[in-house]
Amino acid sequence: MTRIAARFEDLKAEGKKAFIAYIMAGDPDLETSFEIMRGLPEAGVDIIELGVPFTDPMADGPTIQLAGQRALESGQTLQKTLQMVRRFRESDTSTPVVLMGYYNPIYNRGVDRFLADAQEAGVDGLIVVDLPPEEDMELCLPARAAGLDFIRLATPTTDEARLPVVVRNTSGFVYYVSITGITGSAEAQPQVVAPDVARIKSASGLPVIVGFGIKTPESAQAIARVADGAVVGSAIVHEIAQGKPAADVLRFVKNLADGAHLA
Repeated sequence: MTRIAARFEDLKAEGKKAFIAYIMAGDPDLETSFEIMRGLPEAGVDIIELGVPFTDPMADGPTIQLAGQRALESGQTLQKTLQMVRRFRESDTSTPVVLMGYYNPIYNRGVDRFLADAQEAGVDGLIVVDLPPEEDMELCLPARAAGLDFIRLATPTTDEARLPVVVRNTSGFVYYVSITGITGSAEAQPQVVAPDVARIKSASGLPVIVGFGIKTPESAQAIARVADGAVVGSAIVHEIAQGKPAADVLRFVKNLADGAHLA
């Protein structure tokens, strides 16, 4: 059983929903982002999504685009991101870590080398937003063979014909993008999300986590009530962008996590 599957089993046994937090590796610098990452489990985060900065983040809104730019300017690389995970594992062997980003840095490194390094570092799963299911041979299937979960995005436009293709080789959980558009845009609406969550859960047999448009403890709680959990990225990255100390960012995260866990 992967760490991700084990975490969902534990949450189910506790009658709790999952809270997932996204931060950009290296934003605003390596040490600050690592300090935040290290504090996320104590703040109530069940799974960490760690962004890999890339020069052309086409699925991301301005908040995360700027986070990636800050990270790249501070010298963050895929190698340093893997080192962050390795360092995190020195004190935490149970919290799942998912790398989220784009295929180009992985392709540049070489798929086989990347997967071996990611597994050795302690990465549990991948979200690669620009590789469609038609390209599963590129990374998805090799990742699964290497013991890493490959997490897919489903959206409001993923219809009945497309959904089986999207979830066919998905593992870990399905990330439901609750709104059309880029990250950090409109607010997610539980009454709109609920039917799609049920439809995706039925098709995949996996936990369905809802992200995009969740900015407050109240919205995290409302969304988690109709899903298996909530993921927050842009709102957390916005706090980091304000130059707040790690302790303040983690307090903000804890409030969001508390909201999701009350669902």
